[in-house]
Amino acid sequence: MPVFITYASYSHAGVKGMLKKPENRTGPVAALLEKVGGKLLAFYVTTGNNDVVVISEAPDGTDAVAVGMAVAASGAVSRVETVRAWSADEFVAITEKASKLVAAYTPPGG
Repeated sequence: MPVFITYASYSHAGVKGMLKKPENRTGPVAALLEKVGGKLLAFYVTTGNNDVVVISEAPDGTDAVAVGMAVAASGAVSRVETVRAWSADEFVAITEKASKLVAAYTPPGG
């Protein structure tokens, strides 16, 4: 199953909710992923540009994006970004495909 990394930042409403009822948010995120046939691999609260980093598996990118949209719709986060992740071995196969396509591409103005 594809792996996705989601970065999120809490909104003011999300922070207020956490202060009102401090709790570990891993369970609700795991349950949401399970609803789309996915699995939570890791959930981290971080410092810097992102407040949360979620590493998950989902059947495809549309499922991962839908989960992010559902969370964003709650108003608890102000920004969500989901990216696809590949293992180093998986990426070798991608670069092998790309190397076969290089000669077939004509750049703009070429």
